Amino acid sequence: MNPSPAELHGIGAGSVVRRKADGGYECITDEVTIEEPLEIRIGQDPIAVTMRTPGNDEELAAGFLLSEGIVRARADLREIVHCTLPASLGNVLNVTLSPGAKFNPAAAHRFGTISTSCGLCGKTSIEFIRQQFPPIDSFTRIQIEAAKLLALPEALRNAQANFARTGGIHAAAIFNLDGQLIVLREDIGRHNAVDKAIGRVFLDGVLPLSHHILLVSGRSSLEIVQKALAAGIPIVASVSAPSSLAVNFARESGQTLIGFLRPPTFNVYSHIERVAFDR
Repeated sequence: MNPSPAELHGIGAGSVVRRKADGGYECITDEVTIEEPLEIRIGQDPIAVTMRTPGNDEELAAGFLLSEGIVRARADLREIVHCTLPASLGNVLNVTLSPGAKFNPAAAHRFGTISTSCGLCGKTSIEFIRQQFPPIDSFTRIQIEAAKLLALPEALRNAQANFARTGGIHAAAIFNLDGQLIVLREDIGRHNAVDKAIGRVFLDGVLPLSHHILLVSGRSSLEIVQKALAAGIPIVASVSAPSSLAVNFARESGQTLIGFLRPPTFNVYSHIERVAFDR
């Protein structure tokens, strides 16, 4: 049955008209991913605005501060709280650093506004990233078995509750080398999902993650690999393609980069020694 003009005119939030396989139309209720701005402040100084899916905001801020080199250790971060002013609508976070943490407000303004698709907007130079985090020792004796690597995408999908509901949200998950899921976070922005995941382990005080792997549901860009490096993660994998900058950065930073992780196949773009192939 096709919807009447009155039904079409009365569509509200969450209501959509869907064309069916038989050519007919129907009105259904559809869940969509929420996207709202989040402003991160240190003291009274705004340093970034990111478009994100609300939830786990403190983790997002912690991961962002870590990946940008503003904090290095859990002791650098004293408090992260939502602004209580009604006008903030729950979309402002106030960060208090510990007295010993080094912070330059003028330098922090380079971040600007960060969209859901680009976590590096406003960066003055990729060299800044390289200077903040030392490369991972490529001779570190860690490996993940190919069979366990191939099992990770299904584990990721099974843990993505919001993707099952909306079909339009990214995920980032941290696994140990045995394939055990440590933390998974979802967000409309790929880099936000990664920030939430590494922010959780940062707040738990368990960095660096030198025996872990980061898996993302989309493509691997420079920002994803850089954020993994900030958390000390030596292996980064994605179900889609990497960018050329991500490949070059991973090679220089001593990280293993895996793309197109779609069982039964995957590609290894850098530091292949960390993958134990089947005999």
